[in-house]
Amino acid sequence: MGTELDNYSVHEDNPLGYGSSLPVPSVQEIVRNDAHNVPERYIKNVEDRPLSSEKCSVSLDIPIIDLSLLTNGDEDELRKLDFACKDWGFFQIINHGADEVLPKMKAAVAAFFELPLCEKKKYAMAANDVQGYGQGYVVSDEQKLDWNDLLFLMTIPSSFRNMKYWPNSIPGFMEALDEYSVELQKVIDDIFSNLSLLMGMEGGFLKELHGVMKLGMRMNYYPTCSRPDLVLGVSPHSDCSSITLLLQDDDITALQIKHKEAWIPVKPVPNALVVNIGDVVEAWSNGLYKSIEHRAVTNEKKTKNICCNICDSR
Repeated sequence: MGTELDNYSVHEDNPLGYGSSLPVPSVQEIVRNDAHNVPERYIKNVEDRPLSSEKCSVSLDIPIIDLSLLTNGDEDELRKLDFACKDWGFFQIINHGADEVLPKMKAAVAAFFELPLCEKKKYAMAANDVQGYGQGYVVSDEQKLDWNDLLFLMTIPSSFRNMKYWPNSIPGFMEALDEYSVELQKVIDDIFSNLSLLMGMEGGFLKELHGVMKLGMRMNYYPTCSRPDLVLGVSPHSDCSSITLLLQDDDITALQIKHKEAWIPVKPVPNALVVNIGDVVEAWSNGLYKSIEHRAVTNEKKTKNICCNICDSR
């Protein structure tokens, strides 16, 4: 079986203006064909490898925020949120009200990546779009690649959806994504409301400043890797969005954040959502709240899925 996304690129107008990506091999198929070989293009430079001389700490946990306490006006929880945004730029939220849809979303993502390659290729990214199946932000044939495959879909507003990328062969996929997106929008509204209060504004200030909410879902699949010390699931970056919400698998840690010059693994908390401040909120807060560099590492024995829900104001 070949690994290239053959006939991957078609030319269509891109109403989003989010950039584009070149076609690359499916990492999942690379592993399926030869689980012991890591192609040269995926091997990071020595200074960029996850197990280099960089400091890495497993003794710290990012803050956990109870959203139900925040929405009920708990001042102690509001102070915890303020500290999390200033000192960490990341936090996990519990009691957010979306618990029932999380297992459905995880199952839908897993089902997509279990499809045969020929079926996944039906949803391959167009040449001038980031929606669809492939790998994002590949801009040159010399670029080092990350050890992941992804499916990216715009979910809110519905007018930005391109339904040709939405898998219709998976029972319940569309319904799960719809329900999940609606619940996340509520969570984001609650977070914005409390951030507005912390900035000394009325609760609806940031939502109004934000304008029309654009919510995109990046579903990441990190295959096993025989040499996790040589590759990265996602290279270090900060998010240019306002905020990002992430849904992790419960059994393995892939996400790491840069905190005080050390890489901190974000340990999964059952039914929690990980929230990180993006560049937009950092700017809105005049640099008080931090958009933090983060990355994803791979595992030799277990695959990993992470759903990244990007809230954009552009």
